[in-house]
Amino acid sequence: MEQQPITPRIEESWKKVLWDQFQAPYFHALKSFLMEEKRHYKVFPPGRFIFNAFDSCPFDKVKVVIIGQDPYHEEGQAHGLCFSVQDGVPFPRSLVNIFKELSDDVGFQIPQSGSLQKWANQGVLLLNATLTVRAHQAGSHQNHGWEIFTDSAIRSLSEQRSGLVFLLWGNFAIRKRELIDETKHYVLTAAHPSPLSASRGFFGCRHFSKTNEILRQLGKEPIQWQL
Repeated sequence: MEQQPITPRIEESWKKVLWDQFQAPYFHALKSFLMEEKRHYKVFPPGRFIFNAFDSCPFDKVKVVIIGQDPYHEEGQAHGLCFSVQDGVPFPRSLVNIFKELSDDVGFQIPQSGSLQKWANQGVLLLNATLTVRAHQAGSHQNHGWEIFTDSAIRSLSEQRSGLVFLLWGNFAIRKRELIDETKHYVLTAAHPSPLSASRGFFGCRHFSKTNEILRQLGKEPIQWQL
């Protein structure tokens, strides 16, 4: 029996760019997997937030890409933006370290909220490689198709846009470098902001000021990092 087309609820420019991915066999299998997961478990983030990174940052508005691995897996944390948590949620340790580096780099004042939505609204694509997770089980939705989908998004940005700044933190994100045409884009790498590795090259990387310097050189509006 012929499969019905998937019509996702996602921002229109991204829907056009990624339409073939949504119709691919792997994505139909991923959708079936997610439906089955939701029958038996709680899945994060809530459905309306799964594509938040894309919805908040249309394809032609992207200026900076930050790549994470997996959504946060505890109650109330994940809302579809990597490293970000919803208002009122305690800061995860990686986010604490991101804010510390921001403070040292650009004089960032530590905010009350750990939501990075204001960055996304300015053109920072906060993209996790895997867009969902089973509650309380880190990595539980890896290798079910999301990585193919998000790799396609990165590759599309690399091919169809120019002058983007990619911030790759940690070995997982740095492996995505092979998807990026560095003759057209800027890639900054550092250790992951996790407490296990932040002191081995994330602290002192100054990626936030470096990103804004690149954007200025390109005649683009810099990111207002202060939340």
